[in-house]
Amino acid sequence: MQIFRGFRHPGVAPACALTIGNFDGVHRGHQAMLGLLNTEARQRGLPSCVLTFEPHPRDYFAAIAKRPELAPARIGTLRDKLSELAASGVGQTIVLPFDARLASQAPEDFIRHVLIEGLGARYVLVGDDFRFGAKRAGDYAMLDRAGEQNGFDVARMNSYEVHGLRVSSSAVREALSEGRMADVQALLGRPYAISGHVVHGRKLGRALGASAPGRNDGFRTLNLRFKHWKPAASGIFAVLVHGLTEQPLPGVANLGVRPSLDANDVNAGRVLLETHCLDWPAHLGAEGAYGKIVRVELLHKLHDELRYTSLEALTAGIAKDGRDARAFFASTHAETRRQTTRDRI
Repeated sequence: MQIFRGFRHPGVAPACALTIGNFDGVHRGHQAMLGLLNTEARQRGLPSCVLTFEPHPRDYFAAIAKRPELAPARIGTLRDKLSELAASGVGQTIVLPFDARLASQAPEDFIRHVLIEGLGARYVLVGDDFRFGAKRAGDYAMLDRAGEQNGFDVARMNSYEVHGLRVSSSAVREALSEGRMADVQALLGRPYAISGHVVHGRKLGRALGASAPGRNDGFRTLNLRFKHWKPAASGIFAVLVHGLTEQPLPGVANLGVRPSLDANDVNAGRVLLETHCLDWPAHLGAEGAYGKIVRVELLHKLHDELRYTSLEALTAGIAKDGRDARAFFASTHAETRRQTTRDRI
């Protein structure tokens, strides 16, 4: 998949089959829409194209109003969104900066300058609640009329449901905020995951719980930055880590702002996913994971973030979380074996 910041690049296809949206989470409803888009693109001999926005328009308006509570919690980072779009078979994605100019653009101008002149849209697929342009004045009817006048097809897709539940980014955010990871997986069609480069931290974890002073063999962690200040999920999770070894590694992770650490933390103020692998791969040594790209699947929420009053209490808390994560994986493996046995009978 080709990725472009804005559409004024020579590599952007001169014509395309297009869909437009934020695609936060790339859930099963999004996936169904992308599947239809790819089919229509192939039938027309066109590349499929996604037009998405960064920041999220509601982030922009919340910042302008100085009301951060209006910004939606973010399901995934831009990296993860682009990865899932590529996995869905999209040919190209245009990431359009959402700024004052775009926010004030009349819907008619958006159609003319972005869809027609900028992207050469020959087919446009939108959701049933699609609105666009300044003050959200543009709607499907306006887009359909423009298509008739300018020679491009317009279609819309109805809501996608799983067991009677409308699949939406809002539903995913709600499930994540409540720690209902099985429901999240049903809505996404995959385990919820966060990926990124492993970055340096204070290296405090390796000292906590060390076998002897100075050994630094305690709770080594993989630190990933979640590049948005308001993640939809937070807390302590049993996880699987992909990207360090051939098989995924079980672990326990903290997603949040680490309330027990002080302001001198090198990642202070940033949302961080800190993952402790339950069995650290010996071949990596103490430094071997830094700079690698890993994907961490959050499978089961253990509890919300806690504030510990001392490093001793923090060490005991991390140890307990590790035991609880091991118990989760043991029960999961036991259930898998029972299911396998039932299938053979």
